[in-house]
Amino acid sequence: MQTHKSLVSKYLLTLAVMICFLVILMGFKNPEDTYKPTRHTVTIFKMKFNPENLVVNKGDTVVWINKDFYQHDVTELTSKKWTSKPLNQGESWSKVITEDIKYYCDLHKVMKGTITIAK
Repeated sequence: MQTHKSLVSKYLLTLAVMICFLVILMGFKNPEDTYKPTRHTVTIFKMKFNPENLVVNKGDTVVWINKDFYQHDVTELTSKKWTSKPLNQGESWSKVITEDIKYYCDLHKVMKGTITIAK
């Protein structure tokens, strides 16, 4: 027959093992797994991107919507490594943001914008 002391010892040992197991499992949880990407909108109107400068989290999506009368596009500024098709009024284009970017409208080169990844 087990004594009260041995039962308490077994209970405490079992509890300690369970706590250690939970702590180990929590250590494997990646904080990025809980982040849900956000959708941001940039409006194209009156020959401007609005907002011109946007801060997002890595993995967020930016949607450009052309509400202007004129056709516009969205083109990476530095090396033109990506571009949208020309957007007519009411059309949109989206991109998942993985790095800081500078962009412009290749059809109207004075139109520029930036997207910065939050630190």
